[in-house]
Amino acid sequence: MGAMFELASLLLQICLARAARATVGVALLASLGANTPAPCGPMTTVAGVPVWQTGGPRSPVVFRSGMAIDVDGAPRAYHPENKGALNRLSGAGRPGHWWALVTKDGAPVVQGANDPAPGYFLSMTSLQNPAFAVTDPRRYVDASTIPYVVLPEAVVKAAGIRMGDIAAVVNQTNGKVAYAIYADQGPKDKLGEGSLFLANQLRNGPLPDAQAVRQSLPKGIVYVLFPGSGNGRPKSREQIGAAGESLLARFGGAAAAARWATGQCRP
Repeated sequence: MGAMFELASLLLQICLARAARATVGVALLASLGANTPAPCGPMTTVAGVPVWQTGGPRSPVVFRSGMAIDVDGAPRAYHPENKGALNRLSGAGRPGHWWALVTKDGAPVVQGANDPAPGYFLSMTSLQNPAFAVTDPRRYVDASTIPYVVLPEAVVKAAGIRMGDIAAVVNQTNGKVAYAIYADQGPKDKLGEGSLFLANQLRNGPLPDAQAVRQSLPKGIVYVLFPGSGNGRPKSREQIGAAGESLLARFGGAAAAARWATGQCRP
């Protein structure tokens, strides 16, 4: 009887020791999990680019891609004969379907003598300042002087982003950070596009206008969008920069953006 009691006692001690080790192991894993990134699924995917939302609805949205150049809203964006224009007219649409030009009775509006670029077509952006007339160039966001990003409708709707919201953009190749406003809606099958001014901010050195429109930035551009950060109106470069810098700092800076861009989030 005594031997059986000793055996039972030994087995009980072994079980208790294993349970204690398991408890310590779980606690250790939990502790590591609080500080170690883990993979998570994207909110959506556009043209093969995964898009992550970092929390609940209206939380920051992050993705990484290249950057195509948008010149819409710039006074010299399009010319009837492509003379000195930042982009070829085909980039603005076609007769009967001009998506980047202001039209009147179906015909593109040409800037007059008192406008910034007489003889050029009046180019438009989705974000507009209603304080100015539809035929006034000041109504639209100038791609050559304002940093802005372009987004497809799928990302905007899924994330709760609105026109005029603020973005932080990081070029991982050279470490440059710039801030932008969401000012133009892009095609549904394209992700990673910014204004000419934004692209030049992220380069090692700006290219001449005529070349820059054809020189997109390679992959390695991280975009962080902040839903609800705007008021639906255009902003100055200074306003965009101040708002973007503050928002990115609260988000965790470029390091947090880089982590989320690869789908690494906390469990």
